[in-house]
Amino acid sequence: MEKLSPVLTEREENFIRSHRIAHMATADQTGKPHVVPICYAYEGGCLYSVIDEKPKKVAPDKLKRVRNIESNPQVALVIDDYDEDWSRLGFVLIQGNAQILPMGTEQQRAIKLLREKYPQYQTMVLEDKPIIKITPISVRSWGAI
Repeated sequence: MEKLSPVLTEREENFIRSHRIAHMATADQTGKPHVVPICYAYEGGCLYSVIDEKPKKVAPDKLKRVRNIESNPQVALVIDDYDEDWSRLGFVLIQGNAQILPMGTEQQRAIKLLREKYPQYQTMVLEDKPIIKITPISVRSWGAI
């Protein structure tokens, strides 16, 4: 059964916490879409993602997703399961507002959450990297979540 709500249910939160990647869609000011897979952490009804040290062609603050968020904070995020047994299909789709966190307590907390979830982040320098915070506005879920 599909539902649409601005608040995540416990079941949706559990689904989000149990997954490792999401796909985030941003759009520039003209509406041109851009989708990338992201690592994320979830806490307090918000999701956090860092522009990490994996190789990039441009500086972190020049990435398309960061530039898009700065000009158009509306994003969509999908976390899903695919299985050949379609009775196991499920997704959570979050539409929300994104922002690049300034240095401070929330940014430090997001880094801590991300390091707890992803061992790879424990050796990366993340303190000077952009942290994206996504605040859900609407949540849609479907299937076996």
